[in-house]
Amino acid sequence: MKTAEKLNDIFRTVFENDEINICPEMTAGDIDGWDSLSHVNLILAVEEGFSIRFTERELLTFKNVGDLLRNIENKLGAAGS
Repeated sequence: MKTAEKLNDIFRTVFENDEINICPEMTAGDIDGWDSLSHVNLILAVEEGFSIRFTERELLTFKNVGDLLRNIENKLGAAGS
């Protein structure tokens, strides 16, 4: 499964919405129910799902789903190096 597909599945699970189809430009304003609590749940689910950890600094740089996805891919690439 591609990283983006797995991330999309995580979004669908966290937001309990099988209709979600993420895209790089997507932000919290594009998904019903994406508030501060669900954001924390999303980050925790992403970390668990990909077996990675984000630093506080990294979390502060995410402006959209594309930023999150690139960071995940970078971490997975670094882990495989």
